[in-house]
Amino acid sequence: MTPSPSPTVADVSEQELVAAILRVLAGSSHAVVGPGDDAAVLAAPGERVVVTTDTLVHGPDFRLAWSSPLDLGFKAAAVNLADVAAMGARPTALFVALALPETTTVAFVEELAAGLRAACDDLAPECAVEGGDLTVSDTLTIAVTAVGVLPGRPVLRSGARPGDVVAVAGELGPAARGLAVLFDRFRDESGHPVTVDPALLSAREREELRAQLRPRPPIGAGVRAAEAGATAMMDVSDGLLLDATRLADASGVTVDLDGVEDDAALRGGEDHALLATFGPGRDLPTGFRPIGTVRPRGDVPVTIAGEAASGAGGWDPQRDWDSARG
Repeated sequence: MTPSPSPTVADVSEQELVAAILRVLAGSSHAVVGPGDDAAVLAAPGERVVVTTDTLVHGPDFRLAWSSPLDLGFKAAAVNLADVAAMGARPTALFVALALPETTTVAFVEELAAGLRAACDDLAPECAVEGGDLTVSDTLTIAVTAVGVLPGRPVLRSGARPGDVVAVAGELGPAARGLAVLFDRFRDESGHPVTVDPALLSAREREELRAQLRPRPPIGAGVRAAEAGATAMMDVSDGLLLDATRLADASGVTVDLDGVEDDAALRGGEDHALLATFGPGRDLPTGFRPIGTVRPRGDVPVTIAGEAASGAGGWDPQRDWDSARG
């Protein structure tokens, strides 16, 4: 028997669509007052709360030919959880605003909600979706605001000092290699994205594609870094070279990276690793590995094995997705 097609968002009321989403998210709330009122009420164990927001837009940020709704929900949560972790905070809540084309099916929205919940369950079990907003738009847009609490002090980008050890938690490079697979293998003659056929991928390529479409930032490493006395920290969302430059500029230092042979690790983006600096002689917290040293400010913000880093680098959505438009 052929299952009935899922209604679209144009076929149901906002209340019905919200109810469908909450059925997927049910049981995940840790709020004092969760979804259903005009605003959520959160219990904050400490006095300081971290808030960040990020938006994914169809076109510059993702393509539906390449990303399932589960992928989109997971990634939308993960990138925001990483920003909270990069401050040394523990994520506690997400608020999600969806702008949906009228042709979007309710089943699509439910699967997207399942991706949001899966990311919270897998990466930050104490975090849940606690509210949001719905509207209609010609362009599918997912805007997420993440909230976290600080067990101690915030870790800023501006605290690195000469002599500090530069370290990273998480992977560098696979997301960029996954994006290259999409551009190289899954576009038609006009350059438009086409559906990915898993049978055409090697095991390594499937892992790289998963890193691009469904990243898994080391969320717990953020609090561990803060507790271990990290002097500076940030989310590596736009590539190691570009983000190390940002940290160096904010701190007024030069970051000298060890020899980096993998160009995807150096100039790729969207891995959402955590880049941190620690005082000399300190033991690195679990999950971090050393990749360089902080030097007094020189002529350039970043060097590689003592030599100025050459060439541009970093993830630019406007530039890097441009050839996939259509």
